[in-house]
Amino acid sequence: AAAMSGAVIQNLTADAGEAVEAARAKEEANARASRALAERIMGDGAGEVAFAGEAPLESQVYWWHDKYRPRKPKYFNRVHTGYEWNKYNQTHYDHDNPPPKTVQGYKFNIFYPDLIDKSTAPTYTIMPDGSKHGETCILRIHAGPPYEDIAFKIVNKEWEYASKKGFRCSFERGIFHLYINFKRARYRR
Repeated sequence: AAAMSGAVIQNLTADAGEAVEAARAKEEANARASRALAERIMGDGAGEVAFAGEAPLESQVYWWHDKYRPRKPKYFNRVHTGYEWNKYNQTHYDHDNPPPKTVQGYKFNIFYPDLIDKSTAPTYTIMPDGSKHGETCILRIHAGPPYEDIAFKIVNKEWEYASKKGFRCSFERGIFHLYINFKRARYRR
């Protein structure tokens, strides 16, 4: 009887291990599906490059720390780069010898599938990062338990808030979308 119970325990542990692996595989498949959905929503974006410039934050202790394991959300971001054809660049460069590319905007897609309070949307704040000339700033996104805040170091330029110019800030189906483009300085005499 003792040998039989040992075999049963081994079978139960093997079944538990397989269940854990199956759950992990299902979670990875869901993450891939969410990422594919975000790519479809963003489009094929000519002149866009993958962006993962995450900035470090100080650690915090949350009130829900005992009940839920805090974790960083998964994200899929892009930086939009292109050429600025201002008067200087028009006189010194041409299409065969283009000017250096500049950052023209960002697309942030942050996934919150296990958010406890789905009725409140995540929020973002812009904070200075202490760079010498103020060229960059920190974009901090807060959603609530069980997710920790996440921050990205971005270029410090004025945003274009018109939806016609590409601005989007929405939270739907557990995905927070923040699409920003920077204002372009027009030449004036």
